[in-house]
Amino acid sequence: GLLLLLLWVRHRGLEAVLVHHRWVFVCLFLLPLSILFDVYYQLRAWAVWRLHSAPRQHAQRVRHIQAQVREWKNEGSKRYMCTGRPGWLTVSLRVGKYKKIHKNIMINLMDVLEVDSERQVVRVEPLVTMGQLTAHLNPMGWTIPVVPELDDLTVGGLIMGTGIESSSHIYGLFQHTCVAYELVLADGSLVRCSPTENSDLFYAVPWSCGTLGFLVAAEIKMIPAKKYVKIHYEPVRGLRKICEKFTEESKKKENSFVEGLVYSLEEAVIMTGVLTDEAEQSKINRIGNYYKPWFFKHVEKYLKDDRTGVEYIPARHYYHRHTRSIFWELQDIIPFGNNPVFRYLFGWMVPPKISLLKLTQGEAIRKLYEQHHVVQDMLVPMKSLEKSIQTFHVDLNVYPLWLCPFILPNNPGMVHPKGDEAELYVDIGAYGEPKRKQFEARASMRQMEKFVRSVHGFQMLYADCYMTREEFWDMFDGSLYHKLREQMNCKDAFPEVYDKICKAARH
Repeated sequence: GLLLLLLWVRHRGLEAVLVHHRWVFVCLFLLPLSILFDVYYQLRAWAVWRLHSAPRQHAQRVRHIQAQVREWKNEGSKRYMCTGRPGWLTVSLRVGKYKKIHKNIMINLMDVLEVDSERQVVRVEPLVTMGQLTAHLNPMGWTIPVVPELDDLTVGGLIMGTGIESSSHIYGLFQHTCVAYELVLADGSLVRCSPTENSDLFYAVPWSCGTLGFLVAAEIKMIPAKKYVKIHYEPVRGLRKICEKFTEESKKKENSFVEGLVYSLEEAVIMTGVLTDEAEQSKINRIGNYYKPWFFKHVEKYLKDDRTGVEYIPARHYYHRHTRSIFWELQDIIPFGNNPVFRYLFGWMVPPKISLLKLTQGEAIRKLYEQHHVVQDMLVPMKSLEKSIQTFHVDLNVYPLWLCPFILPNNPGMVHPKGDEAELYVDIGAYGEPKRKQFEARASMRQMEKFVRSVHGFQMLYADCYMTREEFWDMFDGSLYHKLREQMNCKDAFPEVYDKICKAARH
């Protein structure tokens, strides 16, 4: 069988197979490889925890980072610094070219340092992942208030970029649940910052993408964990109705979670969840089990059957409900991935690691993806939701759309509401192949970005960004950020955030 496959690949040409039959490569190579990757990291985390090496070695590792920064200074600070973690390992689909030309500082910090039940704070290193953190805290009876979806997202990425979950209408973005950061600065010094100590730096770090210093630890609030999420599914039809219902549920603090999946311009399912320790046995749905239907397909059934429903989902399964299908991205990679036969036989190997998908995608797929595929999250004020969905429909026409509400406090820093009050915002996530006839990546995205700026919204920085420098700093408030870059002599040490992430700056 393998011989026939290799002959077929040879006959078709490797690139054609990788582009048009990507699933062959993914199923045969990437899935098994992803499993090995996972096993290695789990064993490592377990060993570290058994040996209690993390807290003891943390200080030593931080000193090693400081030494690398001083060495860079002694060499004459000739080029920018960046973390030495390979670009393909990040969960963003963008491949950063800067890793090749900047001075790579090795930061090997991937451990949970301490769980302080009295202060209700967990102190972690930046490369700790969401999967690792919830697995660590749950048995102790704790969780964190905002658990962004995908297992492989790291604490550092969620602070330096941003992170959100369906509990954000209560707690805000991931950064708003952090109470302190520790950074190694451009001069090699180690600094702790919090709302009361070095507060300017504390508020400037989120969204700065590692351009103010190297994060070496973070303290995150904890809340008591519960066993289940009691989730209520409600299909809603008509765009105005969808927006009204979603806004109304997002304002209710008694909802632990609020989420919307929009399946077409006029159809959505709105989900509200409440944390609980009790469950009706007959309504428990262990949605995270490998043989279960993909979550977004499961939700769509409520729309197709036009019925509401209630289920109890184990909390950890709920937090990672979109992980197995990478939201709905996996259907483009493995078209038959939600087929019951595939799920029962191979579902335990899913999903492939995003990092491995990136590592093996090659230039042809990357270009193809860029032109025919969208992965974007736009954060807009809740009052602009209806107009935003219409704009997404006209410019992209990608469904489902992910709706996730969040409260945006009026803190200093790059991202805050226009007025003096905290304001309710919504994250609209568009992932997939645009069905719009004249979709042209650059032009269509520039159109979208312009709209988002006009309603005082923000674009998540992990995605492709086509703005000019002027437009970028029109969207984000750079006043505190630039002041600190000046004060802390970052100009020679780190690129400006715009230069690090925007397409216009990199071409």
